[in-house]
Amino acid sequence: MAQAVPAEQKWWSGGKSPFNVEYGKLMMWYFLMSDAFTFGAFLISYGTIRFASNSWPDPNEVFQSFPGLGSGLPLLFVSLMTFILIISSVTMVLAVQAGHAMDKKSVVRNLVLTIIGGIAFLSCQAWEWSHLYHEGAWWGSNPFLNADGTKATTNFSNFFFTITGFHGFHVFSGVVINIIMLIMTLNNVFERKGHYLMIEKAGLYWHFVDLVWVFVFTVFYLV
Repeated sequence: MAQAVPAEQKWWSGGKSPFNVEYGKLMMWYFLMSDAFTFGAFLISYGTIRFASNSWPDPNEVFQSFPGLGSGLPLLFVSLMTFILIISSVTMVLAVQAGHAMDKKSVVRNLVLTIIGGIAFLSCQAWEWSHLYHEGAWWGSNPFLNADGTKATTNFSNFFFTITGFHGFHVFSGVVINIIMLIMTLNNVFERKGHYLMIEKAGLYWHFVDLVWVFVFTVFYLV
């Protein structure tokens, strides 16, 4: 007769997955994979429509404005947005490393910097959306001409606002998650648990959001 497996050896009771990965972290990876499929579907759809079209608006003409500096500065503002998000990813890495070292002060400092970076990115995106809206761009409306001077369809603006909006929602969610992590850190929740594993899970989500932006940036602003 087979012997019963002790409870401490069962992955569902011990918090370990069958792959010897902490269960919560494994579930985060599953979620990120499913989310990657969603972003992938959006970007593939955009690419299909884009390259099936005879012509398309020139990103250097569409995204050439910078707050306070006027127009004629192609992709400068979105480059700043990208830089902000990359720096926030660096501070998130530092927060995770500080958590491994049980350095509460450093965790707090780097989480605050990450949150500031996320809010700064969202503020930049809000300005960009507002600027494009005042130029007449919105869902169902596209004032920009194709690169060859012909009238463009609304596909460009529809995809732009949908995909960047979906990504912006993820950034907002990440900021909220990091604020919760900061509050828990300040309340010594992780100190009592003896580990900062939740910070690492939040870091996985934040890095995913940053990685997705690289693809969005490439597809919409560079290609």
